[in-house]
Amino acid sequence: MEKSKKIKLFIGLFYLTFITLFLIYLFSKFSFKELTSYEFIKNNLYYFSELKKTNLFILSLSFLFFTILWVFPFLGFGAPIALLAGFILDKWLGLFIVVLGLTIGATFLYIFANYFLKELIREKFLDKFKNLEIKFKKSELSYLLLYRFIGGIPWQLSCVLPTMFNVKILNFFLATFIGIIPQIFLVVSIGAGLEKVIEDNLEAPGIADIITYPEIYTPLLIFGCLVLITIFLRKFFYKK
Repeated sequence: MEKSKKIKLFIGLFYLTFITLFLIYLFSKFSFKELTSYEFIKNNLYYFSELKKTNLFILSLSFLFFTILWVFPFLGFGAPIALLAGFILDKWLGLFIVVLGLTIGATFLYIFANYFLKELIREKFLDKFKNLEIKFKKSELSYLLLYRFIGGIPWQLSCVLPTMFNVKILNFFLATFIGIIPQIFLVVSIGAGLEKVIEDNLEAPGIADIITYPEIYTPLLIFGCLVLITIFLRKFFYKK
């Protein structure tokens, strides 16, 4: 238990130090007003557009590496990085890079938790999720896929809970990769739609203007339907 506390403290301090250094560097280059201005966003959209034309491989590799780090060790979750990927890399490439990066990062987090935090996780959560242990024993990969698809648990916690059930690393990887595709695709699509909105408008558009784009409202409507479906499925999946 003492070892687990030290590891948690180390991760927290490392995360806080990294974020602090990053913010210091960022604000030494740009002011907050610049970062939040529409002109800044539009100019950087042009920059990444040119970068895609000249160095797509390096840009994709860098984004993949950043996505992995975003999950482990920085404990980020999928929506912001997926939105950014759609904005920078476009829909299909962004989908592949983010799903692969999130999956690799989540797998690293699972391996880390399985090695260092397993007993702590069992102590804190086993009683609450005891019913999942029975389901995973029946068909590990199938239930992992459903577990990933329906969500309902914070991303970081969902990556470490399977340590309680001795889930195989390969099954965890495959289930994560396949299971998160629907949600990530919709968020990446919104990001790609925002790219088109910014390309078409010299000045910052209002919310009403943005949602009139089919590239925005179509994935939003589908995402809403997906949320309703997953809420319905959660009632059965997490039922004791």
